[in-house]
This record gives sequence, C-alpha cells and structure tokens, in this order.
Amino acid sequence: MRVSGVLRVLALIFTLVTTLIFIRTYMSFNMKSIRLLRWLGSAPKETRVVKTKCGLSKSCPANFFAFKIYSGAANVVGPSMCFEDHTIMSSVKNNVGRGLNIVLVNGTTGTVLRQSTFDMYSGDPKLLVKFLTEISKGMLVLVASYDDPGTKMNDEIRKLFSNLGSSYAKQLGFRDSWVFLGAKDLKDKSPFEQYLKNDPDTNKYEGWPELLELEGCVPQKMY
Repeated sequence: MRVSGVLRVLALIFTLVTTLIFIRTYMSFNMKSIRLLRWLGSAPKETRVVKTKCGLSKSCPANFFAFKIYSGAANVVGPSMCFEDHTIMSSVKNNVGRGLNIVLVNGTTGTVLRQSTFDMYSGDPKLLVKFLTEISKGMLVLVASYDDPGTKMNDEIRKLFSNLGSSYAKQLGFRDSWVFLGAKDLKDKSPFEQYLKNDPDTNKYEGWPELLELEGCVPQKMY
C-alpha cells in the first residue's frame, strides 16, 4: 500500500506539472499572437506618392497649366524652366545663357512656341526689344535670369516687360535675380514673379543673391 500510494502521489504530481507547463506554453503563444496582430494592425500603411507635373507641391486643377522656373545661381548653375512637365530650358539641355532666358508658350494649348537667350552684359539690347515687340496676345512669357540680367536693360525694355505684367522690371539691375511669368495686355500685374536685388550685405553667393524658385498653376487664357 505504501508503494502504491507513493506511485499515486508521483502520478498526481506529474499530471499537475505537465498541466502547468501546457497552460504556460499555451498562454505564452497566445500573448505572442496578440502582440503580433496588434503590431500588424498598427503598422503604417503604404503611402502612395502622387507625381505632379514639374514636381509641384500639389497638382493643378483642370484648365490650368503647371510650371516651375528657377533662376540661375551666380554665374555657375544655369536657370531651368519646366512647363506642363516638360523641361524646356536648363543647363542639362545646354540651351541657357548669361542674361535673360525667355520661353514663349501658347496660352490656350500649352504648346512651346519659341525660346531664346539674351546676353544682358555685353549683348545687343535691340535683339531683346525686337523679340518682345513680336509677342502677341495669347502668349505666355516665362523669364529666368542668369548671372547679369540688368546691365544692358534700358527704359524701352523695362516698359515692354511692364506691359507683360512685371512689377520689378523697372528696378532690375546688375546681377539681380529675377523669375517671371506674364502675358501681353494683362488687366493687372502678374501674380507670378519674384525678385532679389544684388546686395553685398544680403547676397548668398559672393557677388550674387541666391537663386529664386517660382512655381504655380496658371489658368488657360490668363490674358
């Protein structure tokens, strides 16, 4: 009886120990499963990146054109102009120059009509006068400065740019930074323009102000 009693006690202890191990293992597994489910539920969802034309901060609404213009940086990095996700002028394309870089676009269709550069340091300002006087109603005019846009600037050129909606053409000077989008015969001044004066006290580069960035959505038939 004593031996059988001891065996019964040992069997009971074995059963209890086995049960406890099973319960502990089961609970541990369940806790890990719960943590895993919680982690999966809280994992950040994949963010869809929306590509915008010309890399704008937000997409343009219907019947608007997207554009982005950078002025040149000192006399080292040339300007760039993008319109409706098409880079028209840039250093990479090797089609920019010192002075003023200008693009003409059809304001209804968005078609690029013409592009040119004008040396405003040692070039002939009559070439720019001829170019500007040939601009007709319905054209958008994109302008970006590079190095020096002002040395050859005269009253006639300033007036022509003012008629395109510029607020700063009248004060544009030696090595100033300027970006602009306008059109002929606007009722008011263009809202698309930035200007920085060449000032030794505030210049970012030695002898030049920092480059300018102008982006936005221009309505079709802005004129």
